[in-house]
Amino acid sequence: QINFVACQLFALLAAFWFRIYLSPSHASSAVRHAFATLFGIYFAVFCFGWYSIHLFVLVMMNYGIMNMASIPNIHRYSFVVAMGYLTLCHISRIYIFHYGILTTDFSGPLMIITQKITTLACQLHDGIGRQAEELTAEQNRLAVKSRPSLLEYLSYLLNFMSIIAGPCSNYKDYIAFIEGRHVHMKLLEVNWKQKGYDRLPDPSPTGAVMYKLCITLVSLILFLTLTKNFPMAYIIDNEFLDKTPFLSRLGYLYVVTQAAKPKYYFAWTLADAVNNAAGYGFSGVDERGTFRWDLLSNLNIWNIETATSFKMYIENWNIQTAAWLKRVCYDRAPWYPTALTFILSALWHGIYPGYYFTFLTGILITLAARAIRNNCRHYFLSSVPLKIAYDIVTWAVTQLAVCYTVAPFVMLAVEPTIKFYKSVYFHMHILSILVLLLLPIRPQTHSVRRAQNQAMLNSIKSK
Repeated sequence: QINFVACQLFALLAAFWFRIYLSPSHASSAVRHAFATLFGIYFAVFCFGWYSIHLFVLVMMNYGIMNMASIPNIHRYSFVVAMGYLTLCHISRIYIFHYGILTTDFSGPLMIITQKITTLACQLHDGIGRQAEELTAEQNRLAVKSRPSLLEYLSYLLNFMSIIAGPCSNYKDYIAFIEGRHVHMKLLEVNWKQKGYDRLPDPSPTGAVMYKLCITLVSLILFLTLTKNFPMAYIIDNEFLDKTPFLSRLGYLYVVTQAAKPKYYFAWTLADAVNNAAGYGFSGVDERGTFRWDLLSNLNIWNIETATSFKMYIENWNIQTAAWLKRVCYDRAPWYPTALTFILSALWHGIYPGYYFTFLTGILITLAARAIRNNCRHYFLSSVPLKIAYDIVTWAVTQLAVCYTVAPFVMLAVEPTIKFYKSVYFHMHILSILVLLLLPIRPQTHSVRRAQNQAMLNSIKSK
């Protein structure tokens, strides 16, 4: 943990230096690529020592696949090799390192690299191996038309801004950043003459970085004060279970889940700030004319804490991983996209049994929540009081459903997970099954989703 924080703080300083002294106007793309790669390799070796060799082995294996595999199969081979290697490393965490030792837990960077490898492979397949009319609007925009060079490939996967904590970004966005086209690409989407500008402005990320650093500081304080004082293990303590009523146990479950969040808020927001400090992460201009630096943001804290649906919560938590799952699995799955996406998410996180309890439970609750929303929500939109009441109830249910679902993710093992679910009578599982029996919802087929995506593409082209 100390190594992680030290590396990220050093990366923050290096990012400011990178933006000022190695800007595209002062240095060539090759120099920027080389600096980002060498510093990334140094950070990996500093944090994980000899175990960092796993990162480099996976990167080079997939570079070979990318250059030797046929385009129709490049995404399949890359996916199998990257996920297979990651899974073997996850297995070693349990059976060799006894559920992970912090000083040798290199799985985090390996997970990010796996995301990037499979993202690039799919986008390369889209750009070279498929026709434009076969792709969605997003796939067309992100398609890669040629294989990257070795330096570009290494820089994308191992750059110092994302090697430790991510997030995963798209290859085309990263290359545009290195070449100095990143900000201008987003600004050209806005008619600046109507806003009184004679030329394109030059937005600075400093304000966004300072704001995000304030969030990391608050998150760190909350982590140091709350997380250790409200451990998740207490909800299965025998004395607690014997003396605490059911509703009080649910209330405490919410409290301990809230206490577990600050470490994620800290790590992901700091990683976002590092990328912004280097000048990467500009996403455009909002309706008020404010510059936005959230292209790589991994969470939206306000939307998480006020989510009124399971879907809304998931979409605002670990955003870049959700985007990766959508691009490599959900949008490409021929059937049962929701179930396959949850299973891939569990496999990517690791092989701890608690992960599979969480994601299998998540499938059930997601389908139930979708059925309720599709069948009931429109009855509560006729008046403001009804809508407010609906939002309050759905907020409470969503927060409790999330707590119920993620508890095994923190507990990891089978025995405490079963003990927890028994203590709360498997109520969310039972309610979700009843909802699906009473309000059945037909899963959206691949052809229907394809038709919807094509309609969206045609609409965008017409504009």
